[in-house]
Amino acid sequence: MIIQNTKLTCFIEQSRIQQRTTEIAHELSKKFVDQTPIFIGILNGSFIFLSDLIREMTVPSEVDFIKVSSYAGEQSTGTIRLIKDISADITHRHVIIVEDIIDTGLTIKFIKDRMLEAGPASVTIVTLLLKPDMVKIPFPVDYVGFEIPPEFVVGYGLDYDQQFRYLPAIYRIEGNVNE
Repeated sequence: MIIQNTKLTCFIEQSRIQQRTTEIAHELSKKFVDQTPIFIGILNGSFIFLSDLIREMTVPSEVDFIKVSSYAGEQSTGTIRLIKDISADITHRHVIIVEDIIDTGLTIKFIKDRMLEAGPASVTIVTLLLKPDMVKIPFPVDYVGFEIPPEFVVGYGLDYDQQFRYLPAIYRIEGNVNE
């Protein structure tokens, strides 16, 4: 497929994403039965995954968002900048952090540490994609949609310089058609 002069190859089909999202939502619903967890989506990438995930939950849930920046194009800058903080009080609450992708783990560690400062009852981490060959965090990721190799992917909320988020599946960037 060619979009905006970029060659893309489907990497994870929409049906597989939906199936795995439903499975994770059911596992979370069982874990938090008789609770009202608060989902903290990491903007911008997680919004589509979080939207689908929350609709599959069978327990009452709340949603808030945090926005940080650590990327420029395909490269991590190595520095986390807080752009938008959550507005909810998460003290003594069950917090579920929802990320689109964890590669090095720098962002998720920053956000988990920030959430723990507020004294939540628990913190659960959910990510659609995990790059196990790159991740360097001192804690496990609780729920992983798919493990992928260290490649740059777009679609289903993931972007390349704010492009391609709208694609319904996950795609590998193969290059520019003008190259």
